[in-house]
Amino acid sequence: MVNRRRRLTVKGMDDSPRGKLLSAAARLFRQRGFERTTVREIAAAAGIQSGSLFHHFASKEDILKAVMIEVIRYNTARMEATLAAAPDTRARLRALIACELESIVGDTREAMLVLVRCWESLSKERQAEVLALRRAYEELWLAVLREAAARSLVRVDPFVLRRLLAGMVSWSNTWFDPRGPTSFDQLVDTILGMCLREPVTGEST
Repeated sequence: MVNRRRRLTVKGMDDSPRGKLLSAAARLFRQRGFERTTVREIAAAAGIQSGSLFHHFASKEDILKAVMIEVIRYNTARMEATLAAAPDTRARLRALIACELESIVGDTREAMLVLVRCWESLSKERQAEVLALRRAYEELWLAVLREAAARSLVRVDPFVLRRLLAGMVSWSNTWFDPRGPTSFDQLVDTILGMCLREPVTGEST
């Protein structure tokens, strides 16, 4: 289970000057969009002078790319660590669902929304850099889903199931309230139940 009691810090989005810039940028890009957000506004939100921003980044687009790269790296590392602790295939699938849901509705929510909403604001070259990291993240998912399919735990093709899960989880930020009648863990178990062919107990790796 993802530890949601402790607010995690995305690498690169900590309390360092660079981290404050990225956090401020993620918040403003999410609220105002990339095009409507100015470098001056980012600097002001981070509590620095506009000129100081360029000690860290050459352009506003470089800031956007850094927000996306840091959040992907962070969530990939979190998934890898969680998978390493999972005892079997079913637990690994649940761990992936929990980690991705946490990234969407929890500690990296703003940066993940920026990744989706501001994608077209990156140049093709920068998009390629981000996609290379995203492919590693997706391969973690596909490896576990292939494993689950080989064990007859899921009834849907791994590639198709991953696309369905991505859409399902990504929309959760528009309606899920952890203070509501459904808890985080209940939602994770509901999504897991929709994936599984049938309840499985006593599985060995």
